[in-house]
Amino acid sequence: MRWLLPEHIEDILPQEAARIEMLRRRLLDLFMEKRYELVMPPLVEFTDSLLTGTGRDLELRTFKVVDQLSGRMMGVRADITPQVARIDAHLLNRKGVTRLCYCGSVLHARPASPAATREPIQIGAEIFGHAGVACDLEIQGLLCRALGVAGVKGARMDVGHVAVFRSLVRAAAIGHDLEVDLFEALQKKDVPTLRILTKRADAKTRAALLLLPELYGGADVLDLAEKKLPQLPELKKALATLRALSEASPIPVSFDLAELRGYHYHSGVVFDAYCDGGSGAASLLIARGGRYDEVGKAFGRPRAATGFSIELRSLASVAGTKKAKRK
Repeated sequence: MRWLLPEHIEDILPQEAARIEMLRRRLLDLFMEKRYELVMPPLVEFTDSLLTGTGRDLELRTFKVVDQLSGRMMGVRADITPQVARIDAHLLNRKGVTRLCYCGSVLHARPASPAATREPIQIGAEIFGHAGVACDLEIQGLLCRALGVAGVKGARMDVGHVAVFRSLVRAAAIGHDLEVDLFEALQKKDVPTLRILTKRADAKTRAALLLLPELYGGADVLDLAEKKLPQLPELKKALATLRALSEASPIPVSFDLAELRGYHYHSGVVFDAYCDGGSGAASLLIARGGRYDEVGKAFGRPRAATGFSIELRSLASVAGTKKAKRK
């Protein structure tokens, strides 16, 4: 019994380890060919920098320990992206556009799902210093190439934009407490609660917020949103960005305008990538990403930022790398 590992923590045995390592090398080669520089952040660091600007979700997933040398609280990273943002902001400190990539293990206090490991291997790429849609398109294209290198089947992407909801809330001058309640209701697609929460809002804002849970599907969702949502500059810009991503994507794209994952962390586009789970299983979530301009601001150096991370163990479980060719 003493040789048992903690729940959701596993050894990786030779066959699986070989698949993961082969895929890691191929993806890092792809990223570096596209001018992304490799960085290797530490496994642990002080929580006041590790959790800066990331929101409460990441804090709850982070293991914390007291550093016996300094007496300060340290955290074992649950996500590498904030560390890469810190490197860009304070160590590299470049003025222009910076492209970085990374790969390493992270540790979660609780598994993301009942079947998930608490020690994912995260590989990803980030662009700092460019706020334009061109970088959103570049990151989406790089992710699609990575999925092509892996040879996965049935790759598709679900895309949202936090500015859709945020622009409605700000235009209506909705207070923080109500904004939080509306956010939670939208995450659950809880329309009855939305109706109650929006009773005191003006008619336009109420109609728009109640419409958001229905705005899910293909490109026709964007047509409906453009017709029925208020003509707010920030909202119109968000819809234009989503349309550009849809038109450029080499894999199928669906939209969910009520998707607010990482609302306090992301500042623009958010996306999840899926593929066939294999052996008749449901779709497998293999990558997540989006724009997170506010994180650089939290580090004291405002920097536009966008990127994605792939769960390498999940991707390796469905990869067909022997037959895959780079595009």
